[in-house]
Amino acid sequence: MNALSGFGSFAPAGTTAFVPRRDNARVQLVTARQSAVTTAKMRLLWLVVGFAFVALIAVVRVGFLGMSDRAVAATSLEDALLPPRGEIVDRRGVPLARAFPAYALWFNPEALGDSGSALVKPPEQVAAELKAIFPDLDEAKVARRLANGQQGYLRRRVLPEEANRVQEIGELGLEMPQETDRHYPQGPMGAHVLGYVGADGKGRVGMEAVLDERLADPSRRGTPAMLSIDMRVQGALEDELRRGMKLVDALGGAGIVLDVDTGEVLALASLPEFDPNKIDERGASLMFNRVTNQVYELGSTFKPLSIAAAIDAGVVRDLGAQWDARPVRAGRFSIKDSHFLGNSLNVPSTLIHSSNTVTARIADKLGPEKMRAYMIDMGFNERPHIELPAKGFPIWPGDNWPRLRNMTVAYGHGIAVTPLHLASAYAAMVNGGIWRPATMHKIAPEDAPKGRRVFKESTSSRMRQLLRAITKYGTGRNADAVGYRVGGKTGSAEKPGAGGYRRSTLVSTFAAAFPMDRPRYVVIAMLDEPKGTVASSFQRTAAWNAAPIVGKLIPRIGPMLGVRPDEHRDVDISDIRPLIPEANR
Repeated sequence: MNALSGFGSFAPAGTTAFVPRRDNARVQLVTARQSAVTTAKMRLLWLVVGFAFVALIAVVRVGFLGMSDRAVAATSLEDALLPPRGEIVDRRGVPLARAFPAYALWFNPEALGDSGSALVKPPEQVAAELKAIFPDLDEAKVARRLANGQQGYLRRRVLPEEANRVQEIGELGLEMPQETDRHYPQGPMGAHVLGYVGADGKGRVGMEAVLDERLADPSRRGTPAMLSIDMRVQGALEDELRRGMKLVDALGGAGIVLDVDTGEVLALASLPEFDPNKIDERGASLMFNRVTNQVYELGSTFKPLSIAAAIDAGVVRDLGAQWDARPVRAGRFSIKDSHFLGNSLNVPSTLIHSSNTVTARIADKLGPEKMRAYMIDMGFNERPHIELPAKGFPIWPGDNWPRLRNMTVAYGHGIAVTPLHLASAYAAMVNGGIWRPATMHKIAPEDAPKGRRVFKESTSSRMRQLLRAITKYGTGRNADAVGYRVGGKTGSAEKPGAGGYRRSTLVSTFAAAFPMDRPRYVVIAMLDEPKGTVASSFQRTAAWNAAPIVGKLIPRIGPMLGVRPDEHRDVDISDIRPLIPEANR
């Protein structure tokens, strides 16, 4: 046996060597391992290439945005944390206007790409389904717009629940972008005070327009803009004014509550009102403000102002003196009373019974120059002083008043002013004689404008007595709220028309102040063209329609304003009571 046989055999040169099975398996294992490593490397390589590709796309996108006109602008801290427009609140902090997130309904005709149709369903069907969600939608107009593929807003200010129903229609072309909108939590209440914000983000009509720059200012919009309005008083005023309008079927109404010492407007109402949350065609037609922008001949409400001027000028010294109450002849015209009041009247009876003839004679004795000067001091020759943008210019008789014009102005004809003019004048007449401009901003008593003196304090004191006598014994009895010591004067004026005054149409006004022992507030209620109805005993004059509004309003707002009823207090009229026959019966 060969000695090397235990270690295998050697093949001769030129022959193939024999490889054992165990070595072959080892080779296959190494080959598989190398293949797996290669596959793993390839996979890792493709993963790296994928990440690099995504990163490249991101870099390209960032670069594109940086060079395009839609580049991302830097956002300031104020813009990030504050609403785009500041809040408006009433004098107690009650929100009146604020920004809130809302939805809009936008039609995108390219939502389905190049399919040739912007909608899956017929346009008429989609419009009908939208009509079911929004009852006031113009279905035919929307259907045409959808059919024509006209891109744009179909509706603004969409509620979340409405947005959900739109999504359920299943049309990709009906998009619901979220945007910031302006919301008025009180609805139509105080609409003429607030105004609204247009689609361009700018304020319109009321204090939204006045405060536009301040509400958009990043440095100030975080602090609410506070108005002088008290929404409790505003609500009561609108409620009573609206009820009074309906009872006599009036075309419109106007009312104001004014602080006599500061000029702050606590409430201002012009009816019918509009809803600033929903500006439609009807709402746009109702934006005219009757309180600050419409001028009226306010009739007999001017008589106390004329008598105050005569007392202040010394023309009337003795209230008990008798004045001729018969018709006054002035050229070819004759001034008469609505009915016979007697051959003569003293001053208290003149106001209590609202005599045109005696008021005209007193104005005639005062003279046009002095009467005109007092009217100018009360601001009747210029637009009303208030921040609201809509301010009507009075119908002013001019520089030289003839005798007849002077007499007619004394009882509220031949001159037309706004109800706000009248409120400011009455405030001056009862607050001690100081005229101040009205304001929509809340101000502290110590910051009240100094104003200008129109009447002596003694004149103001006398007028408080006379105004109180009117509501106790005269045409203002329906405004006499028990315990609130109301004083005021009615005014019923025929509206002018083609060819003269129209006897069938009146403007009825009651101008009041309370409490007359220490006046704090002036209240004006005016009705445009009231009708004689059962509720007004078939009367159209202010004693039967405007005065009752004030009589119901004051007990509602008095406690809100810190004035509580007290039947044991009143202004002292003991020195003029003997001059009033009605007080001695």
